[in-house]
Amino acid sequence: MTPKSQVVYLYNDFTLRQAMEKMEFHHYASVPVIDRDGAYVDILTEGDVLWSLKNNCGFDLKLAEQTPLGEVRRHSRKEAIGADSDIEDLMNLAINQNFVPVIDDTNVFIGIVTRKDILQYCFDKLKKQENDKQE
Repeated sequence: MTPKSQVVYLYNDFTLRQAMEKMEFHHYASVPVIDRDGAYVDILTEGDVLWSLKNNCGFDLKLAEQTPLGEVRRHSRKEAIGADSDIEDLMNLAINQNFVPVIDDTNVFIGIVTRKDILQYCFDKLKKQENDKQE
């Protein structure tokens, strides 16, 4: 898991323009959104940004500066997973998400698990099994 301190995230009171700039700067196509108390809200994707720019702002960046992320319609809800969840639950979510947000039992965002992390975990496990068979 990549801890929150090493993850780029947005606050839900950011504007659409602030989100666009942060996503562009870090070259991310999707970013977790949290509230000021640290609770997980959702994931904002480039698609969400583009549709909001088109449908709500008429491609006007001045309007994007006044549009809070709370007003940006999400294409689909991205689920988070509890820190105590098992690998199967994690893999089921990762099938449709590039990363899976991880929350504690009070819904506070604590980090993410990327598909790359999951693939590396599975690869390492397979390698270990192969090595164990050869011994």
